[in-house]
Amino acid sequence: MSDSVHVSLRSGVYADSVKLMQVSKTVGARDGVVAVLVAMATPLNLELAAGMGLSPEGDATPDQLLIALRATDDAELAAAVTAVEAALTAREERGSADAIPPRTLGFAMEEDQDVPLAVISVPGPYAVAEAMDAVAAGRSVLVFSDGVPVEHEVALKQAAHEAGVLVMGPDCGTAIVSGVALGFANVVRPGPVGLVAASGTGAQQVSCLLDMAGVGVSHVLGTGGRDLSAAVGGLATLDALRMLDADEATERVLLVSKPPAPEVAAEVVRTAAELGTSFSSAALSADSPDLTAAVETLLRDMGTDVPAWPTRAGADRATPAGAVLKGFYSGGTLADEAMLVAAPALGDVRSNTPLKPELDLGADFGAQGHVVVDFGDDALTVGRAHPMIDPTLRLEAIAGLAASGEPAVLLMDVVLGYGADADPAGALAPAIRDLPFPVVVGLIGTEGDPQGWSRQADALAAAGAHVFASNSAATRFALDLIGASK
Repeated sequence: MSDSVHVSLRSGVYADSVKLMQVSKTVGARDGVVAVLVAMATPLNLELAAGMGLSPEGDATPDQLLIALRATDDAELAAAVTAVEAALTAREERGSADAIPPRTLGFAMEEDQDVPLAVISVPGPYAVAEAMDAVAAGRSVLVFSDGVPVEHEVALKQAAHEAGVLVMGPDCGTAIVSGVALGFANVVRPGPVGLVAASGTGAQQVSCLLDMAGVGVSHVLGTGGRDLSAAVGGLATLDALRMLDADEATERVLLVSKPPAPEVAAEVVRTAAELGTSFSSAALSADSPDLTAAVETLLRDMGTDVPAWPTRAGADRATPAGAVLKGFYSGGTLADEAMLVAAPALGDVRSNTPLKPELDLGADFGAQGHVVVDFGDDALTVGRAHPMIDPTLRLEAIAGLAASGEPAVLLMDVVLGYGADADPAGALAPAIRDLPFPVVVGLIGTEGDPQGWSRQADALAAAGAHVFASNSAATRFALDLIGASK
């Protein structure tokens, strides 16, 4: 008997990608359900549906909701469709009928004048309108949304500068403001170091290493990954530097970023020189490719001992002859760091976020040779939860690598903290346990995180992975296995 299939498209319906992932997981766990994908009909999700044999008929657009199910029989299929409908229409309890939530951010801020900061997570095309409302009301704002046109980002940050407030983002995944963690932040101790970060996972790596060394942070002000590009000009970074300089709790400021535009980096250095607060940089480049080294330098400058960063030994798997480096990352800055560390030893490393345009991987994630993929890139998160929440794409890539037979060493990041997968090791362990080649993991987090660094490290090591608290140390260990370290 053949399976029963349901595929439909809904127009005029939108749901957050995290909710859709939860619906897919819940319905997929039902008896009789063989495959399920409930997601916005983006090109990537349509490609996933095609791979499941569940493509919709006719043209689909990213603003449509795709519901694709396969079940063992008609009765199970009907029950699964009903379960999807119920999950999509479920509402959270909101109290009494009188407690009607405001329908716009502007109205919300009018009702509550004590709120100092707005957090925005709506589809990119609508994010700037909401953020402008916050700026006009004299509030700083964190824009978690990605997909915001760069010209809108510039206009928003210029308006914020004139209003004397800060815009963190767009695509700001991590911030800590006065001890309040926002986005994918970690549980770290308070302390004297203020971070300005045009990088989410880079800020997480730095703040977690500082915490492991017994040093805390005053604030982590994310600015969005494009802020230090030539197009944006460091507008938020410059404002954040001045704000931390005026903050009594901040004694030192550390800049964290992907490789910045040279002219913008120079302007940041000029501005920092005018501050009264000690400033140092962990901006990645070919000359300074290592976030851990930047943290160690800062610790020594503070007169603090540099600890031995924790590790866990994995399975003693032989490196196959002719092995290449395969980096499957959820964090863009960590992927950049891995490429910057590896390139002098390996030569060209191809990527969907390459260090050089001619090394662009495109969508061929199964390409041969040295490859680093950033699964958190904007192009791969449209209509999908971030890979720090939903490991599906990375798990498929691991399975594809194993099936290809290409000799490899697999290098990955696993990022803990608020908002991230509650048990990433639990999802990855079955995928890496029986791989025929070595696996190396940069595990970014702290013991205080909900997932617990040691618990996750032990589980990953038990599955065979070599685990490092430092992403750059993990990368160098992978190069040693290949025989290409320098």
